[in-house]
Amino acid sequence: MSTIEQIGIVVGVVFAVNLMPVFGPPTWAVLVYFGFRYELPQPLLVLAGASASAAGRLLLATVFRQIGYRLPRKRRTDLEAIGATLTDKRRGRWGVLALFLVSPLPSTQLFEAAGLTPQVRLLPITAAFFCGRLVTYSIYVAGASVAATTLESLLDDGLASPWLIALQLLLLALLVAFVLTPWAKILGYQREADEASS
Repeated sequence: MSTIEQIGIVVGVVFAVNLMPVFGPPTWAVLVYFGFRYELPQPLLVLAGASASAAGRLLLATVFRQIGYRLPRKRRTDLEAIGATLTDKRRGRWGVLALFLVSPLPSTQLFEAAGLTPQVRLLPITAAFFCGRLVTYSIYVAGASVAATTLESLLDDGLASPWLIALQLLLLALLVAFVLTPWAKILGYQREADEASS
């Protein structure tokens, strides 16, 4: 199998993993596995992985944006309120970008929340995510190569870990809470909207 075909498989698998809304394996573990299986050059593997990961997350956020448009009007107003607050000031916009650049949290729920928040621009946060993942994936791939870690131990430790499952469930619950929080009332957004329309 040629290097191009191998990279195509890596890109396809990483893209699919990053479309999973919950319980997907960590992308770095997938990259480490393919690094051992195909012995691809690390810079190429990391670049392909970060690109496919960013593309998958962008599509996931876009799907959630479409879901957000179909929520009841009250929920949409609440999400607009938090979006307006996060993106209103320049400092807030930079904070959102920094969150996607260096956040230690799993990115799935971050992108789902961003997708549900209409004012958050998806391309800039995806670019920040891509840049951050170039660094983190490089560290994981290089570190795993030095330690000669196997995929079996990575996935067994990751997917079967009760802590990881609990974390995923907690983050899913936080996403639901994010959607159900009456942000417009808390932030006074509905009153401002009413004043602007009167």
